[in-house]
Amino acid sequence: RAVRRGAAMEPERECRVLSIQSHVVRGYVGNKAATFPLQVLGFEVDTVNSVQFSNHTGYAHWKGQVLNSDELHELYEGLKLNKVNQYDYVLTGYTRDTSFLAMVVDIVQELKQQNSNLVYVCDPVMGDKWNGEGSMYVPKDLLPVYRDKVVPVADIITPNQFEAELLTGRKIHTEKEALEVMDMLHAMGPETVVITSSDLQGPRGNDYLIALGSHRKTKADGTKMTQRIRVESPKVDAVFVGTGDLFAAMLLAWTHKHPNNLKVACEKTVSAMQHVLQRTIKSAKAQAGEGNKPNSAQLELRMVQSKKDIENPEIIVKATVL
Repeated sequence: RAVRRGAAMEPERECRVLSIQSHVVRGYVGNKAATFPLQVLGFEVDTVNSVQFSNHTGYAHWKGQVLNSDELHELYEGLKLNKVNQYDYVLTGYTRDTSFLAMVVDIVQELKQQNSNLVYVCDPVMGDKWNGEGSMYVPKDLLPVYRDKVVPVADIITPNQFEAELLTGRKIHTEKEALEVMDMLHAMGPETVVITSSDLQGPRGNDYLIALGSHRKTKADGTKMTQRIRVESPKVDAVFVGTGDLFAAMLLAWTHKHPNNLKVACEKTVSAMQHVLQRTIKSAKAQAGEGNKPNSAQLELRMVQSKKDIENPEIIVKATVL
């Protein structure tokens, strides 16, 4: 349709993300969980698949290939030779290999030299807590690489409580301790820290999951300002895979659209998550049938069906400014 002269809207500047994560043929984890929401929200996404598996490893069987650090370097060199290695964001998630992770750091540093405004969003996937006990599901030698090399070059990090404790060497029992741990993480480099899930007890009781966010900005006069928030979202009784990858991707998008308002960015991210999870659990239960526990295939995120909620989430979860 022709647009009247002068009425044409300024096109939004293209925003490009390099996402280095795992890929599955079937289902939604890693790049499969991050790419669609970012594209729906208007981002160009260039994906490097750190692994290519038939499906996520929560199934009874999986097959596939793993990309090594030399192969990652080769792909990046190809982009560089064509002078198309210009990015606004880098996004990374689950990695099992220390040399691969070190290569990611090299790439991020080179991209930051080209574009000082580049934002690196890192989900430092190392482990989680089950029934109060934390355990790592990546090799232990990844921890020092994350702590000493990755976190210092990251701008936004999204650890869960256990990962935040690993990175700082401090346990979290109270909200006050969580805020202190987030300050320690800020001191390591990142401007924005979101503890995506915790076992803290919130004002609304046990049926809610607590996430905490902190954004530290240095003003023109050199003083630091910190905005802190708490988000309580209803727990969904099921084990989903790929939720952390989806969370990090949407947080990237919404912090881009609301750069100085972590509250709104987190409300939109967490609300969209709720819409996706509620739709997924409803669908999984219907597929499994009355009284049966849904299996891994039935619990795959209903991503495409949630397109409208991802694009324009109705805010059903509010954040509290601390």
